Amino acid sequence: ASASATTTMSIDRRETITLTARAGRPGSAHDYMAFVYMLRCRDQSLYTGIARDVQRRLKMHQAGRGARYTATRLPVELIWQREMTTWSEAMREERRIKRLSRARKLQLLSTQ
Repeated sequence: ASASATTTMSIDRRETITLTARAGRPGSAHDYMAFVYMLRCRDQSLYTGIARDVQRRLKMHQAGRGARYTATRLPVELIWQREMTTWSEAMREERRIKRLSRARKLQLLSTQ
């Protein structure tokens, strides 16, 4: 059995989250699970983001506190997510996906 390290991190004055580091990895912030996700907005536009806790981030978007873009396009729904090995890898993948055309993003969704 592999051990994992847990730490609590304050996001802002109202919210605190608990992060679990991958087993066998150093405990820096970049070693926590990271996800790239895609939302479909009310106007059918697609929003790509990264998060350590996708469900928590989705709730923030749905409450109008996730991003200015999604706040004006509620409701939003989670349509795709992919786990990445590091936060920096997730950031690179987010940038790559954001540069894709809508058609290529939809193609990515269909190859899940």
